[in-house]
Amino acid sequence: MDNPFNLNNLLRENIKKLVPYSSARDEFKGEASIWIDANENPFGSPLNHDYNRYPDPLQHQVKAKLSTIKGVPAENIFLGNGSDEAIDILYRAFCTPGVDNVILVPPTYGMYEVSANINDVAFKKVNLTADYQLDLDGIANAVDAHTKLIFICSPNNPTGNSIRRQDIETILNNFQGLVVVDEAYINFSAVKSFTQELAEYPNLVVLQTLSKAWGLAALRLGMAFASKEIIGVYNKIKPPYNINQATQDIVLEALNNVDQVNDWIKETVAERERLVRELLELDYVQYITPSDANFILVKMEQPREVYDYLVQYGIIVRDRSKVELCEGCLRITVGTPAENQTLLEKLNQINK
Repeated sequence: MDNPFNLNNLLRENIKKLVPYSSARDEFKGEASIWIDANENPFGSPLNHDYNRYPDPLQHQVKAKLSTIKGVPAENIFLGNGSDEAIDILYRAFCTPGVDNVILVPPTYGMYEVSANINDVAFKKVNLTADYQLDLDGIANAVDAHTKLIFICSPNNPTGNSIRRQDIETILNNFQGLVVVDEAYINFSAVKSFTQELAEYPNLVVLQTLSKAWGLAALRLGMAFASKEIIGVYNKIKPPYNINQATQDIVLEALNNVDQVNDWIKETVAERERLVRELLELDYVQYITPSDANFILVKMEQPREVYDYLVQYGIIVRDRSKVELCEGCLRITVGTPAENQTLLEKLNQINK
C-alpha cells in the first residue's frame, strides 16, 4: 500500500469510545473454591452435566487447540456464533449506517448482502467475470472514500472455484479498508490459506468455519483470523459469552480427531472428481465449474425440471438457476459414496 494502513481511521467513532461490558469472568480469572460473584445457580443443572457456570468468554482452551491445528497464534483468533457473527461485527465496527459502503462480488455468499441490509450499510456489486474471477478494474472504480470492506469468498460459493491469489493480493496491497477473505471451503482445496499472510497484510481478515469439513454445522462455531488489533475490536463488540459451554466442550473433543477429518476430506475430494466425470457423460449436462469446494456447480438443460424430478425421489440439491451468472445451474453438494451413487442413477434415468 502507498500509505501505511491505519485501523483507527476505519473504526466508527462510537466504537472508538465504547467501553465494553465487563463480565464476572473478565474481572476474576483465577481459580477459586466458592463462586458467588456472577449470580449463577449454585446447585448445578437439571441434567447429567452441569452448565450452571458461565463459560470462558474468550474460549482460551479452544483457541489454543485451534492455534496448534491452524498454525496461527491464539491472539489472532476470534470465535463467533457461526461465521455470520464474525461478518456482522465487521459491519457494526467499521461501517457507519447511511454513510459507508462495502463491495460485494456476485455470485457470492448471500449473508454479506443480508448483513449489509440489516446494518443499513450500502453495498456496491462488482460481478465476477465470466470465468468467476475478480474484475479488478471494476473493483478499483467502485471504491470510494467511504468504502470500508471488500468481501471475497474463496473457494467461492456458489461457484466452487478459488479466486486467483495474485488478484486478492493486488486488492490487499491497494485498498485502505479491510479485505475479508472467506475460506469456509478451504479444507477441500489444495490452495494455501491466507491465514499464513496475516503478518504481511494488516488489513486482512480471514474467515473459516467448523461447519463444513469438520462436520459441526449444528454447533455454530465460526472463526476470524486477523491482526491483534482487529481481534481486539471483535472482542470489544461481541456479547460477553457468545460461545456457550456445550459448544466449547464438544469442539475441544472434536479437535482431537484431525485424522478422521482429513480422511473425510480425501474421500470428499475423490467423490467430487467422480461426480464431475460421470455427470459430464450425461447428454443434458453442459458444463461443470472446476471446484475446490465440497460441491459442484452444474450447468444443464432444464435445471428446474431436473430439480423437481430429484425432489420426487427425496434428493435435494440447490437450484441456483435464477442467480446472476449461474443461469441454468444446480449446485450439488458431494454426499457419501452411496448418496452420490443414488444421485447418479436417478440422473442417468433422465438421460435414457
